[in-house]
Amino acid sequence: MKATSVKLRNIELGTGRPKLAVPVTGKTEQAILDQAKAVKAAQPDVVEWRIDYFEGVTDAAKLTAMGQKLRTALGDLALLTTFRTAGEGGELALSDADYFGICQTVVDGGFTDALDVERYHAEDAVRQAVNAAHAKNVVVIMSNHDFDKTPARTDIIRRLSDMVAVGADVAKIAVMPHTTEDVLTLLTATNQARQTLSQPLITMAMGDLGKVSRLAGEVFGSSLTFATVGAASAPGQISLDHLKGELDDLKLN
Repeated sequence: MKATSVKLRNIELGTGRPKLAVPVTGKTEQAILDQAKAVKAAQPDVVEWRIDYFEGVTDAAKLTAMGQKLRTALGDLALLTTFRTAGEGGELALSDADYFGICQTVVDGGFTDALDVERYHAEDAVRQAVNAAHAKNVVVIMSNHDFDKTPARTDIIRRLSDMVAVGADVAKIAVMPHTTEDVLTLLTATNQARQTLSQPLITMAMGDLGKVSRLAGEVFGSSLTFATVGAASAPGQISLDHLKGELDDLKLN
């Protein structure tokens, strides 16, 4: 199936080389702005603001003000805003009501181009978050993270399809491999899902064993890969400087 690309400010997910995202994980306003300056200078395609690290995240006014300062600091760079819950590897445990309240604050703040919405919460709440984002022209990158294992190929495809079914613009899954076969499972599932879903996909196997999956997106069908400038936000992330060259080397002509 021909994938539709998704526009994120000045870039398109789902065409050509996988785009490069770098996380900002500061706890304080100053740390966030300092990180943002360093990240912007390194010129990724997307900045991911991990708001679960931000000490003011549960205060709507502080979150909105910080988001708007970050938006200004980033200039024309695309911004993905992510609250990663503790159950999926994030920094903070919240009730579903609080989690979706924060998603709404982000959408209402007018500073982000894309919102990460975790798939495996109550379906009604997930659909509501998607509708709220779309009402403000915010792209929804729906996600699922398995830090323990690599699900079966059919299960990975089912999860990605499930995200698209509830309105995701982009479907994302990250898994933990324990064997080479696990990495092959993730890559095979990505390739097969790409043939049946028209939305762009973001997939990765984490850790050292999975690093190859962060490089090979153009071949297998993952449209975005996460790199580091300074602190990593997940195991196995590669520095942006290295990853840029490696993706160029692997480019399909």
